[in-house]
Amino acid sequence: MKKVVIHIFHADEGSLGAGSHVSERIRQVMQERGVNLEVYIFGPAEKALLNPELQDYNTTVDGLIRAGVPVYTCLNTAKALGAEESLSQRGLRLAYARDKFVEYALEGATVISF
Repeated sequence: MKKVVIHIFHADEGSLGAGSHVSERIRQVMQERGVNLEVYIFGPAEKALLNPELQDYNTTVDGLIRAGVPVYTCLNTAKALGAEESLSQRGLRLAYARDKFVEYALEGATVISF
């Protein structure tokens, strides 16, 4: 089965909103379209997960996790932010960016970046 990865990096309102909402829209049709969905949040967008003022973004990400979509963040960034435990408790998975991006290349995944 083909994999679609939504990579959210930028923390501007447009990137956070579009990346999280496109992920949700894909989740809604992934079964009928025969694709797996994964989300990888990295860099400034990972830091935005810790900002309670970004409620729409955080609510959408939490909904994806509840729906069973694997949502990853960068382990190095989480360590630098002192957020490993809080992100893990939310259901986010932690993995090094280098490992995830190599994995996506080897799988032939389609990666869409925001």
